[in-house]
Amino acid sequence: MNLFTIREPWIRERIQAEQATPADSEAVNALLRQTALWLQSKGSTQWSGLLTGEDVHGTSDAIARGDVFIGRDVDQGKVACVVILLTTPSPWDLELWETAEDHNTSVYLHRLAINRDYAGTGLGEAMMQWAANGIRFEGKDRIRLDCIATNEILFQFYGSLGYAHQHIHPNGFHCFEQRLNS
Repeated sequence: MNLFTIREPWIRERIQAEQATPADSEAVNALLRQTALWLQSKGSTQWSGLLTGEDVHGTSDAIARGDVFIGRDVDQGKVACVVILLTTPSPWDLELWETAEDHNTSVYLHRLAINRDYAGTGLGEAMMQWAANGIRFEGKDRIRLDCIATNEILFQFYGSLGYAHQHIHPNGFHCFEQRLNS
């Protein structure tokens, strides 16, 4: 298990940050499938493997390892958002960041998803700000993430949140990084 401190328990009003537990697996996986369906409705194939049962991030295993964090609506008790925060880079991360240093001091952000009931409320931005400021992992000083190069909306979104574009990997993904304040 990773050593972390939740510095801010609230992502925003009514949405509390928690480390996901195995009891949350079904709700988290349902939220990720919901997001994959929404992406598909927008003409994207991103995350489409989730619709056929293929989960390249092994979300249930990530939950068991303690790498998944949720925002729970305390009034309704449901999972409003989810993010995977890896303190050990996955093979995918190592491929995308092959020329980068500081893997040992980086957190790798994956699978940010917002329950469609909260779409358009700013929860995605709030969750990203929480990942950068509301939680601290021992020995980590930056967050890294990626998005497919054809997704201009995500490219703009990450830039607007202070993530610096580092490079485009030859496989067609933008790589971003944000240094963390101690």
